[in-house]
Amino acid sequence: MDTWNAGPRNDLADVTGLAVGHHQRTGDGWLTGTTVVLAPPEGAVGGVDVRGGGPGTRETDLLDPRNMVERVHAVTLTGGSAFGLASADGVMRHLYAEGRGFPMGGPGQVVPIVPGAVVFDLGRGGDFGTFPGADFGEAACAAALQAQAADEHPALAQGSVGAGTGTQTGGLRGGVGSASVVIGGAVTVAALVVVNAAGSAVDPATGEMWGARHLLEADVHGIPGWPDGTLPGRPHPEDLEASRRAAAEANAAGAMPRTLATTIGVVATDATLTKAQCARLAGSGHDGMARAVSPIHTMFDGDTLFGLSTAQSTAPDPATFHQMLHAVGEVVTRAIVRAMLGAESVTTPAGTWRSYRDAFPSAAR
Repeated sequence: MDTWNAGPRNDLADVTGLAVGHHQRTGDGWLTGTTVVLAPPEGAVGGVDVRGGGPGTRETDLLDPRNMVERVHAVTLTGGSAFGLASADGVMRHLYAEGRGFPMGGPGQVVPIVPGAVVFDLGRGGDFGTFPGADFGEAACAAALQAQAADEHPALAQGSVGAGTGTQTGGLRGGVGSASVVIGGAVTVAALVVVNAAGSAVDPATGEMWGARHLLEADVHGIPGWPDGTLPGRPHPEDLEASRRAAAEANAAGAMPRTLATTIGVVATDATLTKAQCARLAGSGHDGMARAVSPIHTMFDGDTLFGLSTAQSTAPDPATFHQMLHAVGEVVTRAIVRAMLGAESVTTPAGTWRSYRDAFPSAAR
């Protein structure tokens, strides 16, 4: 780790060529959203690894290394359970209008390749029938295109935004988190994770976050609502007891079951990888989930990670690829902790989901 540092932004956009856009809706029964990870115009080499027992996915078979298409043009991460898969249609249409996609003949004859995955957040805003559609995907894609075209990428919004808007983890509010690392000053590895797990990100015996010990100093800077530069520690016993009481009351009174879940995301690098290596990168990213959430990959989760290579630098040798597989687990763990730190408490007709910082205020010391 002595040669590893967070990238200059400490988020997914540290991988050259990638951009992120969010769109969400809250209030009037809504609490959901969509996040789009946009590849460079020529696409990114893609792989996938699905571990949860209840996945909701799109175009994952296409990413099998035995199949033809090498590159994807965007990845859609969204709320809405299986209904939310429709948001990828809006991403496809928007990219088609931009001329981005798999070439099928003459000019403009392209098919954008847009795999995706969903989390379960139905009903958390109060109305079970509110979920992202193609309009959400189009809006998130437009935001990502705007970010990609900017001279300087704007800071990536984290916490209760995009696909993380209606998420929860172990009774606390989940969110979107991102982190990066640079290996040997040359290879960037990064992750963006939508945290929505049946398990908990918090040790029930202490109130500490399982993944907090993996944080770098850079991870506690620039998170809205969290004291800048403050690493999360062990909260006071009074906070822990109060949190247990509040969780018991919420589970008893909540209108929606709190066990329906799924954690999804994208891990990426600027190194040149094959489809098989991208799938391996995604697989090692799940190790990071297991360090940050317990239990993970349950039958109530559809945990899915996509692996992307923008191929902006050279192919790694075996030793460097080994380091990348180690690093990707670390950035996933850190991204999950950052999502939890950035989340905001919310109350809807379906119940209350408190943020980690509101449930354990003494952890910020």
